[in-house]
Amino acid sequence: MERVLFVTSEYYPLIKTGGLADATAGLTQALLKLGHDVKVLMPAYPQALENLVGNRIIAKITVDIGVVKTIDLIEGHVADTGQVVWLVDCPEYFNRPGGPYLNLAKNDWSDNCQRFALLCRVAEDLALGNTLTQWTPTVVHCNDWHSGLIPALLSLHPNRPATVATIHNLAYQGVFNYEVFKLLKLPDEWWSFDKLEFYGNFSFLKASIVFADFITTVSPTYAQEIMTPEYGYGLDSVLDYYTHRVKGILNGVDYDLWNPESDHYIKYPYGLESISEKEKNKALFKSEKGLKSTNAAPLVGVVSRLVDQKGMDLLPTIIEQTLIPPLSKHNIQWAILGSGEATIESDLQYLARKYPNNVSVQVGYDESLAHNIEAAADFFLMPSRYEPCGLNQIYSLKYGTLPIVRKTGGLADTVVDANADNIKAGKATGLVFEHCDSKSILLSLKRALVIYDDKALLFTLRCEAMKQAFDWETSAREYEYIYQDVCKNLGKDNV
Repeated sequence: MERVLFVTSEYYPLIKTGGLADATAGLTQALLKLGHDVKVLMPAYPQALENLVGNRIIAKITVDIGVVKTIDLIEGHVADTGQVVWLVDCPEYFNRPGGPYLNLAKNDWSDNCQRFALLCRVAEDLALGNTLTQWTPTVVHCNDWHSGLIPALLSLHPNRPATVATIHNLAYQGVFNYEVFKLLKLPDEWWSFDKLEFYGNFSFLKASIVFADFITTVSPTYAQEIMTPEYGYGLDSVLDYYTHRVKGILNGVDYDLWNPESDHYIKYPYGLESISEKEKNKALFKSEKGLKSTNAAPLVGVVSRLVDQKGMDLLPTIIEQTLIPPLSKHNIQWAILGSGEATIESDLQYLARKYPNNVSVQVGYDESLAHNIEAAADFFLMPSRYEPCGLNQIYSLKYGTLPIVRKTGGLADTVVDANADNIKAGKATGLVFEHCDSKSILLSLKRALVIYDDKALLFTLRCEAMKQAFDWETSAREYEYIYQDVCKNLGKDNV
């Protein structure tokens, strides 16, 4: 059994902006079930304080991030799972309107460097048992750039826990200038190309890559992709250098939350033996959203951040192409939920006004609506330019909503294309295309319509999709082996 300090900037249901929150929650819950002692450390955002149960201050910790800060360490637990969470309570940095990383104008907080350096310094204190002596971790598990300094900071201490760093999205690297480097009082020798220096700046994420005992990504294909210039965002050569300690482990999903047989968000539960109930969810959804047509019209779902990375800049054009001849004869309907770039949001809202019978758009995030789109849609579109793992395509499989995805990252690892050979072999679960462009997406939608019109084939593919299992226990066991190895290499006892 390992004692794991699990450091993250998001954790469901305390706060969520995307898949990171689901992934961190799913993995820690699976680790708990395997018998590990896991404590989650994250910032005390207002939403987190509100959603955590049994809050109490258990310590005051003083750290230096260029200025000396004393924070309250608040302990509570997640209501449904009992997971213990420690919140770094510094109202000056975390009690703000807006989101974890962006202000209300959707710009980065100007002091993100100090906000997340604070999180890292508190983690360093806890990892070394400086303040809380009754519990010290054998492993510190860091997630994305926000906790990236932790492995570097701990490397300065001979008697330290092992460190594992998971890259959920390499594009976000926590890059700051030399003045910030000096402000944070980081060692001068780290300003080097083989340490933290990064094209004249420095990177929190690079710190974790260089100093962590082991590095994981959230899918096997993504682990390979990020070692190439196309997907490496300037860190490909660094990752390639450390390839011996990089592994891709596919994210799981929480089937207690995402299962059409037990989903409390949807009105008509269904499973393999009752797939026909899916049509009732579709009819209800169309009625509630004002999508006026017969239930026979195919419904395409999208739940996504509305950003270029996800291919969402192409979505308005794609939708319009499906609603004018010749594709308009199919009367395709769209259900879209997400937020992101203002231009994309505006273009999609314009289409919803222009085609109210065919396009439903809600800007923002709504957990209930996300579940209902999965239950109602016939197909789910994810045309990402890159996708480290992706979770919605896995949710879609479970809900019998055939994913239409680009062949990249975790999408390539989870969806089997419905070509003739795969259909014949009984392996097909969705549609996969090579290139993130309008032509490829439209061709895939046309393929989807052929499947939709062949009800026997549609039923077969839905059944095969719903049989797929990507549970967190499998992923957690792989992390368990990594924990054991890194602790063994450090000579740490795991009791």
